[in-house]
Amino acid sequence: MLSKTWFVFLALAPCGLAASCESLAEFTADGTTITLAKPVAAGALELPGAGTAQPAMLKQLPAFCRVAATLKPSADSDIKVEVWMPASGWNGKFLGVGNGGWSGGIVYPALANGLMRGYATASTNTGHDGGDARFALGHPEKLTDFGYRAVHQMTIAGKALVKAFYEKAPERSYWNGCSSGGKQGLKEAQKFPADYDGIVAGAPANYWTHLMVGDLWPAHAALVNKEAYLDRPKLELLAKTSMAACDKLDGLEDGSIENPLACKFDPTVLLCKDGASDGCLTKPQVEAARKIYAGAKNPRTGELIFPGMPPGSETVWSALGGGPEPLGIPVSHFRYVVFKNPDWDYKTLDFDKDLARADEIDGGLLNATDPNLKPFFDGGGKLLIYHGWNDQLISPMNSINYYESVAAKLGGAARIDAAFRLFMAPGMGHCAGGVGPSRQDPLSALEQWVEKGIAPDRIVVSRPDRSRPLCAYPKVAKYKGTGSVDAAENFVCTN
Repeated sequence: MLSKTWFVFLALAPCGLAASCESLAEFTADGTTITLAKPVAAGALELPGAGTAQPAMLKQLPAFCRVAATLKPSADSDIKVEVWMPASGWNGKFLGVGNGGWSGGIVYPALANGLMRGYATASTNTGHDGGDARFALGHPEKLTDFGYRAVHQMTIAGKALVKAFYEKAPERSYWNGCSSGGKQGLKEAQKFPADYDGIVAGAPANYWTHLMVGDLWPAHAALVNKEAYLDRPKLELLAKTSMAACDKLDGLEDGSIENPLACKFDPTVLLCKDGASDGCLTKPQVEAARKIYAGAKNPRTGELIFPGMPPGSETVWSALGGGPEPLGIPVSHFRYVVFKNPDWDYKTLDFDKDLARADEIDGGLLNATDPNLKPFFDGGGKLLIYHGWNDQLISPMNSINYYESVAAKLGGAARIDAAFRLFMAPGMGHCAGGVGPSRQDPLSALEQWVEKGIAPDRIVVSRPDRSRPLCAYPKVAKYKGTGSVDAAENFVCTN
């Protein structure tokens, strides 16, 4: 159902002719204030505070209409949004782009990428500025904005502005985000299934409360006990040994583990036999590594809280527990959302009681784990998730677990195959980068799926010296046996 804000925007749109960019400044709606409506010439955008360090990509932008607005769905809300609309060459579509971490800022590079593809593109700061959860202390409405409301309100306002500017509603609407942006996309599919026709959700942080605990698990395993500390040489030793044990499992030795699920590496093989040395791990270090591989578990029940890190990813564990301090995102969550105490110490985390407290406080606000995507799928929606096997911040098993939960809810993998595809990327880090190829274009694959019914069986990823196919889960890429091992066309997707 369209909100009151949507109808007000449409009512104010000029009839017969598209609005000028400047005229959009006159729009008013309940809880919405336009703060900027300005045409920008090609290559002329300058962002405040950037000085001469303007990103090179801004100089490549076509002419566009830049609109900024503040949305106040509650008395304590202060949601900033920007909508960029091509002055010419609009592709007829709307693109919402996601944030990362605690998401406190307009994501200008994502806006620029969408604009250069011909999209009318929108981004939000999710209701606050800054990179941690301080904003949530004493401000429950702002936490709701961060949890889901800012993205939904941005989508409503963004589409209305597009309708007013072009005298035509978007033909299709897409979402593209990774990490927190992936979570935002899943929340949209679950809570507002009519907002988007297609959603790219990369490495989604959708099991937020358990992820926050899961990201502190390695710190407890390898930092709290100083004897268990895994420094860079130890992590590299683990990586080298696990790679030697599992690289060839797919029939090709190429410096990447195609399917870590098939790898049964046990770090005990590195246990020092005659005292500690650089070529082995002490008993506490072995135990720390085993805990990180296994994932966070409830010490009382033994139940898995959040999955662990796969073999082959060891060199990036420093983002979680390699020291000297753990990742700030989960620490901020417990300080400002759960305990409301800026002095809270991560070393005091109780993996039983504190998890229960975090889940109770959240109540589904930040989590986006609902497996019932039937309303989204019934409306024609398509969902594409990708996740790097070497993700240093979010266990890739989290995406597999969500995929399988949706399949179980809706009658099996075959029943959801027409609307949901998952792609696991060997060697890829968090959202991009890593030892494996990671340059990709999932949005184009999604467009083909939504608009032409061509479901993606494989997505090609690349780096300067190599291209490989990502196969729709649970299939994996297998070398044909002939041709260059660095060319995607020489691989097939198989079970």
